[in-house]
Amino acid sequence: MTLVIRNLQRVIPIRRTPLRRKMEIVRSILGVRKFDLGLICVDNKSIQHINRIYRKKDIPTDVLSFPFHENLKAGEFPQPDFRDDYNLGDIFLGVEYIFQQCKENEDYYDILIVLPSGKPTHSSTSWINSRQC
Repeated sequence: MTLVIRNLQRVIPIRRTPLRRKMEIVRSILGVRKFDLGLICVDNKSIQHINRIYRKKDIPTDVLSFPFHENLKAGEFPQPDFRDDYNLGDIFLGVEYIFQQCKENEDYYDILIVLPSGKPTHSSTSWINSRQC
């Protein structure tokens, strides 16, 4: 199905083509290519606002995820009955925060791929990794 990548910030340059290519590989490895997924890149101000609303934490963060299906355990994938339910949800990447946390010898663009493909964090139903650079 569809991988939608939106860049809603102008602070850090995003190379969409390599990001899409690598995310498609990750989706294939995880066996979730038949599911829709949204990847939204935002700045510190935006991710802090979202974090304040949904997690009651008034600080920027690296990643927030909003699963389409609720009540899933870590590592569990949805078993939808209808075509419209083939949706994993949305991942918000705080790209400005991620860039600021990276060390000099780390490739920021590779870190963007690691973040949305790891273990659960920020919510018990989430399937995103929050990795400090």
